[in-house]
Amino acid sequence: MWKDLKAFLLKGNVIDLAVAVVIGAAFGAIVNSLVKDVIMPVIGQLISGIDLAALKIVLESAVINPETMEITTPEVAINIGLFINAIVQFVIIGTVIFFIIRGIQKLQRRGKPIEDKPEEPAPRPDDVILLEEIRDLLKKQG
Repeated sequence: MWKDLKAFLLKGNVIDLAVAVVIGAAFGAIVNSLVKDVIMPVIGQLISGIDLAALKIVLESAVINPETMEITTPEVAINIGLFINAIVQFVIIGTVIFFIIRGIQKLQRRGKPIEDKPEEPAPRPDDVILLEEIRDLLKKQG
């Protein structure tokens, strides 16, 4: 059992998948920072300085204990700004992945040798055609 587990874990596909997950997580962190720290402030500035991450619809306000100033019941809100951030992140990641796959496909096409067109069969010699006709006539007679 341990031998099978070791063979499975050390297969190239499993290791490649693990590397892809780690790189994907790092890429996700980069895109998250790009959206949160670069793109969304610009969009917020373009729409009158609104911080989209803070944009929300409050359904029920938080309840605060006046004596201790602690929140006894948290606020219930729909975080529209965070949803918009997630959509922007999705569009950016999708776009980047599209261009990466497109580039890989171009490189793969470039690396493939140009396939020769299949040659047409050579014309049959006259004596072969004559022998085939004789064979067919003998089959009919026979």
